[in-house]
Amino acid sequence: MVLKTFGWSFAVTALGLVAAVLYGGWTAFGVVAILSILEISLSFDNAVVNAGILKKMSAFWQRIFLTVGVLIAVFGMRLVFPVVIVAISAQLGPIEAVDLALTDKDRYQQLVTDAHPAIAAFGGMFLLMIFLDFIFEDRDIKWLGWLERPLAKLGKVDMLSVCIALIVLLVTSMTVATHAHLHAGHADKAETVLLSGIGGLITYMVVGGLSGYFEDKLEEEEEREHEEEEEAQRTGRQKSPVVLAGQAAFFMFLYLEVLDASFSFDGVIGAFAITNDIVLMALGLGIGAMYVRSLTVYLVRQGTLDDYVYLEHGAHYAIGALAVILLVTIQYQISEIITGLVGVVLIAWSFWSSVRRNRALAAEGDAGSDEKTEVSSGV
Repeated sequence: MVLKTFGWSFAVTALGLVAAVLYGGWTAFGVVAILSILEISLSFDNAVVNAGILKKMSAFWQRIFLTVGVLIAVFGMRLVFPVVIVAISAQLGPIEAVDLALTDKDRYQQLVTDAHPAIAAFGGMFLLMIFLDFIFEDRDIKWLGWLERPLAKLGKVDMLSVCIALIVLLVTSMTVATHAHLHAGHADKAETVLLSGIGGLITYMVVGGLSGYFEDKLEEEEEREHEEEEEAQRTGRQKSPVVLAGQAAFFMFLYLEVLDASFSFDGVIGAFAITNDIVLMALGLGIGAMYVRSLTVYLVRQGTLDDYVYLEHGAHYAIGALAVILLVTIQYQISEIITGLVGVVLIAWSFWSSVRRNRALAAEGDAGSDEKTEVSSGV
């Protein structure tokens, strides 16, 4: 079952890691491995959401999502999008950006280094908004209760996450401006950081708006179909199940692709905190994207990942850590190893917390059943 579901992912992983070694040696192997783990961990919640929607779709639309959808997710968001970010930031054509990355690494590295403040400010703000919107929401299940309870209360204030994000951006740009006064030749850096940060904030709100639109449209379609089905049952006319499956399926497919794109932003932008090499980025994120698709199928068939309730928390804390790291790297250099390990450690911690929680609940259940047995036997 596992091999059948994850077979393609295992094959792509082997090919990707071999390609990384051939491309840049064992250092490249390590970077690609970390990027893959990062992409998978940040997309756990995406797989859960995808599975919840995918199981409502017909077999045909499930195949469309897992074939055409993979092409859009892997080649569109994970391969093309990083190139577009670099091209826009370095003011290059996309083809020229790819050519430089492959043929003149030193020149490409210099261009990306020069464009790093813009990329870091854009990505840092986008990731920060994802984290803030998550942490300020009141949830039934809390991982770090001592922190999440007071933050959930603060989250009742309207637009608090936007206000905090703008304050962080303002402080960051002012810090850069102060530093620029002491170092000649960086006078426009603060303006670049401010404008790019606002761009990241706007992008987040547009993506959120599109996701919300398709979600509302999907709910409308499902409600309408439910009413039509009830009407058909009352009148004795049978409505075709194929028609029922197809009417909302297109909106489901669009909604899933918008969701996947929005979840891809954090992985792609977070990858810039680990490496500027678009070849390594494409390999790592491509491997991760395949596992997300396989996890989605596995969830539809098994539904087991829902048991690990803190993984979503761990992924969002990792996003928050990456946001802070990206904003800090505008002024200071941080080792790629530290950046990569922060996310992996947070995900591993949340997974272990989920396992401990499940064991505790199982122990309570066993204790309760033992008590019932004793009472029923008259002990």
